Amino acid sequence: MQHAPNTGKRSHGWMGIHRGHKARPLEWLAEKFIFLVSLSAILVVLLIFLFVAREALPIFLGRMDSALVQEAIPVEQMDKLPPAQLRDYLGLSEKQFKEMDRETLRSLMEVRVEAQNEIPAQFRNDPDARINTTQWRYLLPPHQWAGYDKPEFIWQPVGQIHKYNLVPLFVGSLKTTLIGLLFAVPLAVAAAIYVSQLARPRLRETIKPAIEMLSGIPSVVVGFFALLVMATVLQKSFGYETRLNAFVAGIALGFAVIPVVFSISEDALTSVPQSFTHAALALGASRWQTAWQVVLPAALPGVFAAVVLGFGRAIGETMIVLMVCSASVMSWSIFDSARSITTTIAAEMAEAVSGGHHYRILFMLGALLFAVTFASNMVADVVMHRLKRRLEGKR
Repeated sequence: MQHAPNTGKRSHGWMGIHRGHKARPLEWLAEKFIFLVSLSAILVVLLIFLFVAREALPIFLGRMDSALVQEAIPVEQMDKLPPAQLRDYLGLSEKQFKEMDRETLRSLMEVRVEAQNEIPAQFRNDPDARINTTQWRYLLPPHQWAGYDKPEFIWQPVGQIHKYNLVPLFVGSLKTTLIGLLFAVPLAVAAAIYVSQLARPRLRETIKPAIEMLSGIPSVVVGFFALLVMATVLQKSFGYETRLNAFVAGIALGFAVIPVVFSISEDALTSVPQSFTHAALALGASRWQTAWQVVLPAALPGVFAAVVLGFGRAIGETMIVLMVCSASVMSWSIFDSARSITTTIAAEMAEAVSGGHHYRILFMLGALLFAVTFASNMVADVVMHRLKRRLEGKR
């Protein structure tokens, strides 16, 4: 056997690729730039989450006190208090406490004493005025407040006694999101099946851009239309009492979810190999049977991913729900008003005192929303992988 002569040249392997990067510096720079942009986007999201978690940390750790009537420490005892206790009493962060001199701290203690002396006598005898409503036993379970016949879930961040029960906000978010998904997902998936499998090419080129253009309509326009037109039409059609409610907000929310679910579902259905369709048609199946029983099951992981992204779009929407219904009513009826978590943050953040208990509670809601979205995405990823393995015939 004869061997090729060794000419001293290296084969086109790793070294050749390495020389290629040096020979094409613009492509190498473009690749690194894309990598840095992707990495920076991940870092920005991580930094946002860390900022939100830091602002909400005093609530999670139980370091805030929203009680109206509190024990006022005399100013003369300031020097006798340990620094940590004095910092917690004044509600200061460690950095703020270090930056303040003794006279400033003394002035803050005087303000606290004066504020407690100015509380009306009617609240001094009210047991609710001594409750720290930022504790978890008041944030989640119902509590029987003074003047109520039974324990209630109440979100009422205004007034002398602040009530921060989170359940009405969770229920409001759940109602509007589920109604939006139940309205949007069937329409979006059906439209995706029709456009990708049944429609003629010319009709497909018209319907697909028309549906995707819905994503370009601002949320405030959709909310304005729902507020003035849709709410009246739906009330006359169904005959319920409350004109602005979770049902109207959910239907309006569906118009923001439809383009997202449609676009991703249509791409997933289109990416199914044509051999599947040709084989089904050759066996005598109709085009509708092929689309429903062959193409849709094959594209199910992609359709499920579209539904998950639609869920994220619905639960994160603010303006539509804020304009249509914003009363925090604890009710499971879809025809009662509701307030979502995002709506609460948007409506109340501008009125909350920076560093106060209301401010911290709103950031805690943002952290919980981050956690719910992350958990739903993780569960969806597991389900999608199982669907793919099942379609591939693996266990």
